[in-house]
Amino acid sequence: MKICFLAGASSIHTVRWVNAMVERGHDVHLITMHRPDKDKIDDRVNVYFLPLNPPMGYYLNVFKVRKLLKQIKPDILNTHYASGYGTLSRLVNYYPTLLSVWGSDVYDFPYESKLKKKILIKNLKAATRIASTSFAMKEQTERFVNPAMPIVVTPFGVDLNKFYPRKDLKDPNVITIGIVKKLEEKYGVRYLIEAVYLLKRKLEENNQHELASKLRLLIVGEGSQFDELVALTKKLKIDNITTFTGSVPHDEVPNYLNKLDIYCAPSTLDSESFGVAIIEASACELPVIVSDVGGLPEVVKNGETGYVVQRKNANQIAEKLYELVIDSEKRNEFGKNGRNYVRSMYNWEENVERMEKVYEDLIKMK
Repeated sequence: MKICFLAGASSIHTVRWVNAMVERGHDVHLITMHRPDKDKIDDRVNVYFLPLNPPMGYYLNVFKVRKLLKQIKPDILNTHYASGYGTLSRLVNYYPTLLSVWGSDVYDFPYESKLKKKILIKNLKAATRIASTSFAMKEQTERFVNPAMPIVVTPFGVDLNKFYPRKDLKDPNVITIGIVKKLEEKYGVRYLIEAVYLLKRKLEENNQHELASKLRLLIVGEGSQFDELVALTKKLKIDNITTFTGSVPHDEVPNYLNKLDIYCAPSTLDSESFGVAIIEASACELPVIVSDVGGLPEVVKNGETGYVVQRKNANQIAEKLYELVIDSEKRNEFGKNGRNYVRSMYNWEENVERMEKVYEDLIKMK
């Protein structure tokens, strides 16, 4: 197949899709306004950078994209993100177009103004078909459009050959709790920090001083809250057990996950469409704790692979952390259950094959 993506080259999600498709022998093209970041795009992918930047580029690059598509003649156009690139895609009007929704484009964007809601609805209606990475986001998208064809769910899974448990990376003398995420308010990292403080205090109050002394907190990522979160660890006097790494390339994420004993994702907003980081952690046999937002509960079997807690509730996070910290057997059991669950539901190879089938079905409609 000749597949053209209209998407941001700076996102790991885009990079993974284009690289996977070219790896499977397809002729892959990427049209973008965003420069690649830390994650490398396969050299076999044909990349075209549009002359005008967002936000006006979503409107003014129309003729350039049409010219490129006329030149490329793809079997299908896969546009990623229903607001920005979705607007450009609607104006280009290529057939067939698969529009992949991501999260904030359907959870946040339409509620910012009546105009933005109208734009989103137009963009969704213009697509030949819509794809969502989770059932929760599929339902959210259906609030704005009643498509002729059902929205297809195409999970963004995990490469089990890259994400797997490595005991050699763990320090057996400590118990490390952590997260790999952007340090922004909506991801609730401060609730994790507060929970670790509460956990440490509870262990000390229960005379479990040895366990308390083993606690470590690892926060991988960067963002606008970096300084604020560092200050919070100092205020709570847990800065001596906390490490902030800053941003890391996606290829290094498995190494950081394998330093952890427990993974925690305390996101606060429903725009968490799909828990990629969580299934990556589960693939590395880590027990996980997530908040009850968006598509996160979909990727956790509560009480089997981890726990689902109330959003913005540091006390509940601390309670579940306590259960896992004092019981190494439960940590191991949840971890093994998690990898088995990911293997059955979110194997990246199977997810890519599913997307290929969606492409094929749309191409047959031409």
